[in-house]
Amino acid sequence: MALLLSLETSTTVTSVAIHEDDTLLATSEVHIPMSAASKLSLLIDDVKRIAGIAMSQLNAVAISAGPGSYTGLRIGTSTAKGLCYALDIPLVSVGSLDLMAHHVNKFNAEGALLCPMIDARRMEVYCRIVDSKLQPKTAVEAKIIDENSFADFLEENKVIFFGDGAAKCFNVMRSKNAVFVKNIFPLAADLGTLAFQKLALQQTEHLLTFEPFYLKDFVVKKAAGKAE
Repeated sequence: MALLLSLETSTTVTSVAIHEDDTLLATSEVHIPMSAASKLSLLIDDVKRIAGIAMSQLNAVAISAGPGSYTGLRIGTSTAKGLCYALDIPLVSVGSLDLMAHHVNKFNAEGALLCPMIDARRMEVYCRIVDSKLQPKTAVEAKIIDENSFADFLEENKVIFFGDGAAKCFNVMRSKNAVFVKNIFPLAADLGTLAFQKLALQQTEHLLTFEPFYLKDFVVKKAAGKAE
């Protein structure tokens, strides 16, 4: 028996879950942008109380590896590492896009291709395409969306687009094979399920060297009118 705490902070939704092996015991989430700093510890307390466990009982902590919000990923990773160090337990990571693909594939009866997308601002998204067995057809990339995006896949395949980046495609891509699903986010409930599979295979991270998969460098923007 293993108790796993999962922290998901890669998008505008911050969520936490506790699993016993691959069974979900408790989960809590907030749909507030930039909420990880102020809400993550409160959500951890919520799921501990609901599950009726103490931190000392945890066997591992799982974190979403990215891509996604630079700030959110750093907050989630630093919190997870702190817990792992303090409790002397392993850290497990799972890609943020993989979490969404895993969730949507439960309802993919037609075996369509899946394209999870995370908003990267303007007309850019973090995305990849996987098949109905969750095997990658493309690498994870930061992609600027236009009317020709994914044309090679859409020509002969139905593709399901989802995640907070998919809204950028809806009014741009007009293919009859493009299907859009709303309100899909990476969530800790799915993170715990996939992380437990990796934990069972002892696929854990090195606490000292692990860093989230940011995909792009973080750029600090100066406020408008700010003097040099």
